[in-house]
Amino acid sequence: MTTSTPSSLAGGNEALDDKELLARHVAGDPEAFASLFRRHRDRLWAVALRTLSDPDEAADALQDALISAFRNAAQFRGESAVTTWLHRVVVNACLDRVRRRAVRAADPLPEDDRAAELAAARPPDPAEAQEVRIDVLTALDSLNPDQRAAIVLVDMEGYSVEEAAQILECAPGTIKSRCARGRAKLVPLLTHLRPGSAGVAADNDSDGNHAVSPDVQGLRRTGSDVEPSPPRPTAGSSRRSAQRRGGEAK
Repeated sequence: MTTSTPSSLAGGNEALDDKELLARHVAGDPEAFASLFRRHRDRLWAVALRTLSDPDEAADALQDALISAFRNAAQFRGESAVTTWLHRVVVNACLDRVRRRAVRAADPLPEDDRAAELAAARPPDPAEAQEVRIDVLTALDSLNPDQRAAIVLVDMEGYSVEEAAQILECAPGTIKSRCARGRAKLVPLLTHLRPGSAGVAADNDSDGNHAVSPDVQGLRRTGSDVEPSPPRPTAGSSRRSAQRRGGEAK
């Protein structure tokens, strides 16, 4: 007689599409949500990390989002793709932390001093990619949460304006506006990364999908040598964390 094990169940789940996995989770399959999360973990982690610019904060936000999605999966109505819904939950968890962090912040960073420091010449070496990543994330910190989320989704994660609008639950025109304003703010902070690019203008295509700085787009889904590895919570850890927390994660 063949006995089903968690690993064999997980292997079977991997062949299912996202909506089928979510439906199985709602129906009580103990492995379905873990399979769903594994499928999208890297991209969800990249969004969280780039929105918060802090691996610890990003890990906490991703855990909050995972718990919220785990608990509220039955509320998914199927009007959008499951991955759009997951990204929305993650972005909302990140924006909650950004806003709380802004309230706690005492003094803003002196942008002029930081710009002067970043303008110093660096010899090209393997650490250059990491330095560029830090520069870009520092510049993103100068944007308000809504602009930052739009820039991360469109310019860094490669979503279309329409897809980003679905994730952030706003009109495509609002995404275009947030991206345009965010890019305009990033120009003086990132121009130094591209020699000879001082005259770059904030031009968009008709869909608003082109970033002003190639350095921002250059960080799209970079490898593990540039970004810390994502945390690897399981469905079991989600259940335990959900039980420990009394309140709902947003």
